[in-house]
Amino acid sequence: MTDRKKFWHLIEAFAVAVFLTILSDCFVEDLDGRFSDKFYQSAGKKSSDIVVIGIDNVTLSKLGSRLSLKRRDIAQAINYLNHDPLSRPAVIGVDILFTGDDQDDPEGDKLLADACAKFGNVVVGSEVAVNDDLAGDDPWAESWPWIPPYDALAAVVETGHINAPSEGDGIVRHDLLYVNTEDNGRVYSFARVIYEKYCRVKGIEAKVLPWAERDGLFYLSFTAKSYSAGKNFYDLLRSNVPPEIYRDKIVLIGPYATGLQDAAPTSFDRSDLMFGLDIHANAIQAFMKGDCPVDASKFPQLVILFAVTFMSGFYFRNAQMCHITLCWLMVCFAWLLTCQICRCNGLILHVSWILVSETILFVGAIATNYASARAENDRVTATFERYVDPVVMRKLLADGSKVPNLGGELQNIAVLFVDIRGFTSMSEELPPATVVEILNRYLTLTTDCIRLYHGTLDKFVGDCTMAFWNAPVPQEQPVLLACRAALDMIAGSELLGKELMARYGRKISFGIGINWGSAVVGNIGTDFRMDYTAIGDTVNTAARLEANAPGGTILISRSVADMLGNCASVTSLGNSVKLKGKSADFEVLVLNSLNDKEV
Repeated sequence: MTDRKKFWHLIEAFAVAVFLTILSDCFVEDLDGRFSDKFYQSAGKKSSDIVVIGIDNVTLSKLGSRLSLKRRDIAQAINYLNHDPLSRPAVIGVDILFTGDDQDDPEGDKLLADACAKFGNVVVGSEVAVNDDLAGDDPWAESWPWIPPYDALAAVVETGHINAPSEGDGIVRHDLLYVNTEDNGRVYSFARVIYEKYCRVKGIEAKVLPWAERDGLFYLSFTAKSYSAGKNFYDLLRSNVPPEIYRDKIVLIGPYATGLQDAAPTSFDRSDLMFGLDIHANAIQAFMKGDCPVDASKFPQLVILFAVTFMSGFYFRNAQMCHITLCWLMVCFAWLLTCQICRCNGLILHVSWILVSETILFVGAIATNYASARAENDRVTATFERYVDPVVMRKLLADGSKVPNLGGELQNIAVLFVDIRGFTSMSEELPPATVVEILNRYLTLTTDCIRLYHGTLDKFVGDCTMAFWNAPVPQEQPVLLACRAALDMIAGSELLGKELMARYGRKISFGIGINWGSAVVGNIGTDFRMDYTAIGDTVNTAARLEANAPGGTILISRSVADMLGNCASVTSLGNSVKLKGKSADFEVLVLNSLNDKEV
């Protein structure tokens, strides 16, 4: 490759890498989300220490309406779960907002606060009020007003926020370790507060906090679709939940019906909704496992993407298709392995960026190679269509043969020269236009015979025609094909000679020479002007045979006669015909006819 061509390939690879980097950063978010969901999320064994007792449709139908669920009901449930000191839960998490005093049931407020104060194992939800009109691109890095539980309850329970981060495609993939409040600093999540309280009750050391310093976001590793205990909140109110379900465990109570609008699609299952209680349960189990990865910074990933696509784009531009395919597979596999290793070390990478970009480059390489192959075929066609029979041409293209720019190779070929006898004297007597007309008819005759028998037309030299067989593609019985073409030329020249005699009173005929042997065949010339031709002693001998052939005669060499064998009728002239450059005993023969026997 020339330096100039290499330079332009580098510029092309740079431009493509820039395009793919911008494309990945701006336009493949949904696709990347789908790739990441499939790659990073998988079902696991859910913890037996987490159970969900939901306020489901059955509960709502039994209580009459959503508004019938009062704070005194929650207090009753807490009292039941804690009534036996040997069977009480480690932590009870209530995913319900108890904001402000209940003016209609102040007694219920007191009952709930008293129950929480009595047992000390309850965590309730709270939230911050995010103003969407004031929120910037990263709302969770900002501080917002906090909405705590009503005062009496807030004084006796721990609380954690239940705010959920919004995703561009509506899929829950992340959780908020904390939210920033204007008056109370950081308020940690409902799941994290429950987990740390559970660790204190059980006397175990809590796993370290996820690395989520900027905005509290971490990637939520889902384990299971549901943590339901098989019992609902109505069963709890009727004291119909056996203690083995909740003893020493984390019990989560909250909405568990789609009508309560506390469900969303998650990266664990995009096709179905997961209730908020189960999302909290998955977050708690993620804390238990210490599996809370965070998203890697975007900029380093964009730099890696640019570097990989730049190198691949340049390599794909110059490599063979098998090497391109191997490189594409290796890069994709290496990136998936890198994503998995980073995932195990707490970092989430954009899975699809390099996969999609490399695949685009790969498809582009396929298209480019196809276009190059078509161009090569066109070049082959342009080079050979002036010389080669269409049947040979189609075989040449079907075989995927390529035309070298310069040079050739040694091949055995049958070479034929044919010249018009008496043409020079006739051209001196007839008008130029008539001479050209006659010459064209004779050259058309020789060309048609050559193409009929799938020969390669090499050149016209005045009134002489040169052709050869067995190149550019190997042929069966090339000598026989050349001889048949020669006999057809003789027969055709006799008919044409009769017509010329009638019109002009002059008759001309063909002298033909055929030889078989090795010659250098290929494109010979310069970059701006070359011919597909054959050179060597075999060619020279064929030309000298033709030069010594009387009109209407086909002279062949012994090598041709031996190739023809019994299928030809020949007459040996011995060494009576002296060829320039050949020894005195060089045998020349006359080809009389061919029969139907195989060579």
